[in-house]
Amino acid sequence: MIETAGTMLRDGIDDLRRDERAIEGLPIRLVIALVVGVASLSVMMSMVSGIEGLAVIELDVQPEPEVTTTGEQEIAFTVVDPDGSPVADATIVVRGKTARIGSVATARTDETGTATVTVAPELGPNQADGTLEVDVKPPAGSEYTDDRENTNVLVVADGSS
Repeated sequence: MIETAGTMLRDGIDDLRRDERAIEGLPIRLVIALVVGVASLSVMMSMVSGIEGLAVIELDVQPEPEVTTTGEQEIAFTVVDPDGSPVADATIVVRGKTARIGSVATARTDETGTATVTVAPELGPNQADGTLEVDVKPPAGSEYTDDRENTNVLVVADGSS
């Protein structure tokens, strides 16, 4: 029986070597196999519901007040997830955009998702308003991200000048 299997294998290999058309159908077979494999993978991925480990949750920051004046100001920021739940241990970063501040201001949110930053925005000569840019650095090791632009803080001239 072992001799028969060996003979069959040798005959099959010899037939394959003599078949000059075998290579002609190979590319189309590979393409068909690739298409079927991708379709099967797509169906399997849609059936798997517990794949949320790959998902990220976008954070949003809500400044209070959204409009402030020049000079030293305290601005409270609340960081929330899409459901409106507060996010603790996120870092707020405030930079001057078209309004100037002395340096970058940072603060970390508490368990209520709120952080307070003290800034002293300034406007240039003949500048009626400007903005402060706000970024959120999510807590380390979390599934949160902050890829979209956040609400900027509008700074207006206080009118006392």
